[in-house]
Amino acid sequence: MSSSTSKIVLETTMGTMSVELYWKHAPKTCQNFYELARKGYYNNTIFHRVIADFMVHGGDPTGTGRGGTSIYGRHFEDEINDQLRHTGAGIVSMANSGPNTNGSQFFITLAPTQHLDGKHTIFGRLSTGIRAYPLNEEFGR
Repeated sequence: MSSSTSKIVLETTMGTMSVELYWKHAPKTCQNFYELARKGYYNNTIFHRVIADFMVHGGDPTGTGRGGTSIYGRHFEDEINDQLRHTGAGIVSMANSGPNTNGSQFFITLAPTQHLDGKHTIFGRLSTGIRAYPLNEEFGR
């Protein structure tokens, strides 16, 4: 895959979402997300964690928040870019359990979340999707 493909469409439990990928800023992360989506890895997975006015968290095929692997193996390193910030709704970032523990899980912000800057790799933004949904903690299940 190359940086010429800037968007990917996901069919999720919260509807269809189009994600614009930031290949220039996070090429390895974009490659991981793109390949997993292309192979159907995310099909029928739920957003297992939904926190109103904060974020929705998905990408775990077990639906528990404890599963998932990357195309590179279990984990891969962060691609933190100081030019990218969690400035508002629709930012797509890798979920992790600490530095360099990226796998398949990701989250989408629902509001500014600057406290996550420098801790999670931002690799895209929603161009269509989740913003149209009324969100609460039960919606993703």
